[in-house]
Amino acid sequence: MKNSRIDTRFGELKKEGRPALVTFVMGGDPDPETSLEILKGLPAAGADLIEIGMPFSDPMADGPAIQLAGQRALKAGQDMIKTLQMVREFRTGDNETPIVLMGYYNPIYIYGNERFLDDAKEAGIDGLIIVDLPPEADDELCKPAMAHGIHFIRLATPTTDDARLPRVLDNTSGFVYYVSITGITGAAAPDPAKVAASVSRIKQSTDLPVAVGFGVTNAEQAQTIGETADAVVVGSALVNAVAGSLTESGKGGPKTSEAVSALVRDLASGVRAAKRKSAA
Repeated sequence: MKNSRIDTRFGELKKEGRPALVTFVMGGDPDPETSLEILKGLPAAGADLIEIGMPFSDPMADGPAIQLAGQRALKAGQDMIKTLQMVREFRTGDNETPIVLMGYYNPIYIYGNERFLDDAKEAGIDGLIIVDLPPEADDELCKPAMAHGIHFIRLATPTTDDARLPRVLDNTSGFVYYVSITGITGAAAPDPAKVAASVSRIKQSTDLPVAVGFGVTNAEQAQTIGETADAVVVGSALVNAVAGSLTESGKGGPKTSEAVSALVRDLASGVRAAKRKSAA
């Protein structure tokens, strides 16, 4: 998978000397049409990689913002078929931006693993982040995904010690996602010094890019984290932008896509400032 979109994009950004901006949006939030409009606007706003959430009724690792995003999507009728179709429609205009599906194993299991991997590859999915499948379950989805040419991206956390880290990195590809805080998404801001030390420790054990997420909400944080990480991941802040743009009846309106794009442009300015500082 060395010629994958993920590897290509990180290779390009390494030459530029800057971190990537990875944006998370929930598939189908607040409705399929608006969600597709948001998705299509992300690259132009400055997103380098895109994570799409697979809505699930019991998102145990997510905070209120992403939980509500998933509920809005499910209420609007989003399912795996529609999520993959969103990616197909996105790919008609963009065949370069890497797309990673993120979420829980249950929707994939219900869909059927082999069918899912076939359809995901055909749709243009580059990677998977499945938060509730540990390395001990690699035969279930990780290894089959890699056999389909789809990266399996693992999470490392502040509690992943030196004894556990090699197991986490085993069969991980694309990049490593470092969860910068303990707890659920959107719960707190990351401590830059602790993040820098953790990123350095992970890099001693892998050549993969290290992306840092959970708790980044603004350009200043993105710049600070981006000075040591290979990528900065933002999710809760973007789904909050969706929520804040909805009409009184809870529907997506003309301001929804622009609200997300405006925040992405601001965050992108932060990661690009990290490049300028490191080059100074």
